[in-house]
Amino acid sequence: MKATRVLGGLAALLAVVGLGLVAGLPPLVDRWKNAIVTDEPGAPSPAAVALAGRLRLADLHADALLWGRDLTVRHGRGHVDLPRLQAGNVAVQGFGIVTRAPLVLDIERNEDGAADAITLFALFQGWPRATWGSYRARALHQARLLDDVAARSGGALTVLRSAADLEALLAARTTDPSRTGAVLGIEGAHVVEHDLASVDMLFAAGVRMMAPAHFFDTEVGGSAHGATKGGLTPLGREVIAAMHARSMIVDLAHASAHTIDDVLALGRPVVVSHTGIRATCDNNRNLSDDQLRAIAATGGLVGIGYWETAICGRGARAVARAIRHAVDVAGVDHVGLGSDFDGSVATPFDTTGLAHVIDALLAEGFDEPAVARIMGESVLAFLARNLPPR
Repeated sequence: MKATRVLGGLAALLAVVGLGLVAGLPPLVDRWKNAIVTDEPGAPSPAAVALAGRLRLADLHADALLWGRDLTVRHGRGHVDLPRLQAGNVAVQGFGIVTRAPLVLDIERNEDGAADAITLFALFQGWPRATWGSYRARALHQARLLDDVAARSGGALTVLRSAADLEALLAARTTDPSRTGAVLGIEGAHVVEHDLASVDMLFAAGVRMMAPAHFFDTEVGGSAHGATKGGLTPLGREVIAAMHARSMIVDLAHASAHTIDDVLALGRPVVVSHTGIRATCDNNRNLSDDQLRAIAATGGLVGIGYWETAICGRGARAVARAIRHAVDVAGVDHVGLGSDFDGSVATPFDTTGLAHVIDALLAEGFDEPAVARIMGESVLAFLARNLPPR
């Protein structure tokens, strides 16, 4: 009897320890995967810091909702939270929703049956039971997380659902620059789960951008990292039509070349929320010059990322080199920032460090009006044109 009690107590202790280790794993992975690794020579110049404080900065993509941080609190890990957005003078931040990702990531090819890392995130972080087996439930859960941050922010963070919301935010920032807007996007339309009614559900939850695919081919379209890398499927065309009917923006980040061609042929403005340029960093994740021109021809927008696969470097000068080429090919109105902060990537700074990019852009020969457009105005103008009016 005594031995049974001892064994029972030991089992309970091991369970508690195990739960503690499981609960502590996401922060450890966060700290490891979302590191700051930089070749920056030092602090940004006073002139760049002053300019960053005057401009309206905008970034199309960060994955901060995935990591279980309280985004109303400044953290010592990762790249984005509300206090750091405020310290960095970021007017608008895109938040991506990730619902499926390979446990062992390969930018070249991921088989459909590969182990999924986000299932583990859902379990380890205590997400609702429905999220354990449903991509749509995971998307809706993360949308609620962002709404919760906004509700607890005392008005400092606003989830932007319309062009009118954006206009109101920018007007408010003229007297209170601590205000930040959030635009919600989804990486991978597998979240529709073969049900077009999902588009309405996601729209009602605040989603305003969605990509056909992420790291896997989906029933909607092919991924640049998928096994077949096909184009839009018949369901995919229905999903895109449903998005267009609601003024949801199609995001071609991670899309295969065939999917990019199929979506561009529809003639509507698109965004590539976080990417690199093949001319400065040649891999199948990045955009060719022909793709840049075709995206610009739709009135679209490309967000240049900060991680090494995107820019073949670890500093702001590499970011600026990619931006310079993209602007030369597509035009300054079609190029902005798409950091991929908190996207399981090391970056050269967090969101408080955007003055480094300004220094690098000035060194590339951009004048102040062009810097203003690249650092935010092109993104704000695109959103004003393409979000639902109200």
